[in-house]
Amino acid sequence: MRNKELNLAIFPGDGIGIEIIQEALKVLKVVSVKSSRKFNIQEGIIGGAAYDLAGNPLPEESMELAGKSDAVLLGAVGGPKWENLDYKLRPERALLGLRKQLGLFANLRPVVVFDSLIDTSTLKSEIIRNINIMIVRELTGDVYFGTPRGVHVENGNRIGINTMIYSEEEIRRIAKVAFEIAQKRGKNLVSVDKANVLESTQLWRDVVTEVSADFPDVTLRHMYVDNCAMQLIRNPLQFDVILTTNMFGDILSDEASMLTGSIGMLPSASLGRTKAMYEPIHGSAPDIAGKNIANPLAAILSVALMLRVSFDMPKEAEMIEKAVTDVLEKGLRTPDICQGGTKIVSTETMGEAVVEKLKEIMP
Repeated sequence: MRNKELNLAIFPGDGIGIEIIQEALKVLKVVSVKSSRKFNIQEGIIGGAAYDLAGNPLPEESMELAGKSDAVLLGAVGGPKWENLDYKLRPERALLGLRKQLGLFANLRPVVVFDSLIDTSTLKSEIIRNINIMIVRELTGDVYFGTPRGVHVENGNRIGINTMIYSEEEIRRIAKVAFEIAQKRGKNLVSVDKANVLESTQLWRDVVTEVSADFPDVTLRHMYVDNCAMQLIRNPLQFDVILTTNMFGDILSDEASMLTGSIGMLPSASLGRTKAMYEPIHGSAPDIAGKNIANPLAAILSVALMLRVSFDMPKEAEMIEKAVTDVLEKGLRTPDICQGGTKIVSTETMGEAVVEKLKEIMP
């Protein structure tokens, strides 16, 4: 991978996605120049923007672009403008479609607290200091994809159905990913389920336990999802790697993001056998779109994650993360992470500050 040109599909999407992706690409340009790596970048449409232009949140052209790329970098999708569309045409369906068509079954969401942002969290500093959690979320099963699903009428009464379903193979492959990650970290894995009331997650617990036999150096604990939600607030430092289902992972990772002080700080990776997609975990924030006040750091850190995981460029990833850390330590803040004694800056100014610091520190 180090010697090849890299094909990258860019989908800014909706709302603040356009603004934050612009800043992320500025950072990627510095990496390209400094490392002499060539990125072939092509931009496509997705989400509400794609519906407005093509009548489809995931046009065939965008799907083809993603399919022929080495990785996808995504901004955000959705907004009130499209909430009244038929369910199949809503912007969020594009994300589910991309994940399914590209076979992206493993979602990685690192939760890291920057020392300079400790005071932005609503929790006490001694509770969150040194947090470094990796949440591994299964991405293609569960109620989001299970059938039957939908709303129908029986005897004049509307009934909504979603099916929570997992196969042994789906569980086994995501568990393997989580154990391999845990081996490279603190060798401590917590698998989250609701096995006391949900048969599908009893199977989850059974299969994860079976997979653990292949990783004797990793300590495995099982935890019910309601307890995990409580423990993330009570004692988050106990967690190293959290493995969980699609729905539980969706909820827990958003909860965990607030330990850091802002959902605008966290990147994510969605991985398949050969494809990958990177995106900040926040939404499109239509209320602040176009105001040049959105936090671009999660998108920039998503670039770092992409370089490390997909492109075998760990040193370059470390330099981006260091640039972000240094800029925060200088006291620059977008409104979502502002605190006493810091300077509020725009989306563009924050991005430019990271770019200039990266130019300075990157050999």
